[in-house]
Amino acid sequence: MAPKSKFLKVRCSKCKNEQIMFDKASTEVKCLVCGEVLATPTGGKAKLKTNVLEILA
Repeated sequence: MAPKSKFLKVRCSKCKNEQIMFDKASTEVKCLVCGEVLATPTGGKAKLKTNVLEILA
């Protein structure tokens, strides 16, 4: 059985905005406030470029 996917609550390192993203994002995830790239797709789990605050079920 494949590992379950999760949603992550992350904080932008540039403007400190908090937002929720999918841990297996298939497109580049940008901050909704300043546009900073938070994660890039890898074909599996996204490569995070920011801090995870919380893992949501």
